[in-house]
Amino acid sequence: MTQEEKENIRTKIEEDIETLKEQISTLEEKVKPISPDCSLGRLTRLEAMGEQHVNNKILDESKVRLTRLRNALLRIDKPMFGICIECEEEIGTGRMSVRPESVRCVACAGNH
Repeated sequence: MTQEEKENIRTKIEEDIETLKEQISTLEEKVKPISPDCSLGRLTRLEAMGEQHVNNKILDESKVRLTRLRNALLRIDKPMFGICIECEEEIGTGRMSVRPESVRCVACAGNH
């Protein structure tokens, strides 16, 4: 991987981190408990609780991805960055551009 490709990936990671921070902030507002005395109807309340559950799942996944992106940012200058931890082949720059936190190539990720 060239230094220019690494710089492009670094920029992508930083942008993704900022986007995730904003998303996490928004989701944290959406998953606040729904008070029992809320003036919603019974079905509307159940729908709100279902939506809250979905938002909790997205929030959890966003936090995990944020941690992975931060770790990728710490690893980007290391020689093993962009090398698959399974087969030790280079991870394609296309994959790294889309999912810069990747530690496995497409083939190994499919087998995992």
